[in-house]
Amino acid sequence: MTALIILAVIVVIIVLMYNSLVAKKNQVDNIFAGIDAVLKKRYNLIPNLVSSVQQYMQHERGILEKVTELRSQAMKPGISDEQKIVLDKQITSALGSIMVAVENYPDLKANENVMHLQRSLSEIEAQIAAARRAYNQAVTDYNNAIEMIPTNILANMMHYTRKQVFEITEDERKNVDVGALFKQ
Repeated sequence: MTALIILAVIVVIIVLMYNSLVAKKNQVDNIFAGIDAVLKKRYNLIPNLVSSVQQYMQHERGILEKVTELRSQAMKPGISDEQKIVLDKQITSALGSIMVAVENYPDLKANENVMHLQRSLSEIEAQIAAARRAYNQAVTDYNNAIEMIPTNILANMMHYTRKQVFEITEDERKNVDVGALFKQ
């Protein structure tokens, strides 16, 4: 009878660990899907932004072409989550360059369409930042679960592997030189 109770307790523990791992994996996938939706929203804004600023920014044509190319790559079906994370970093950097360049064109900066696009992009960037934080927390919980004893044994049997978190680039870690921004 005691052996049966011990066996039942072990089975319950394994079921709880299994369910916990599946829940953490599904949470990571669910939050990443939310990030995907916000990124798609941003990708849809990019053609409007590029067409609005293209006439003014002949000198920054390279930046506009780079953003358009990155958007095209990000919109391709079947790219991996890791590729999406890398492309997101590149697009974020390129969009930042466009917004800095817009400051050099007073007529463009005052254009109502560009102002609306800047506000829209700022809102979307805030949504992406919030979604990244939620995703990174879910990935951390998931990675902890698949690496810690005893759930790591079950995770290995289920072929669960580590997930990549969103990390900021070296440029984003630097302090903003406000003085240089005013000199532009």
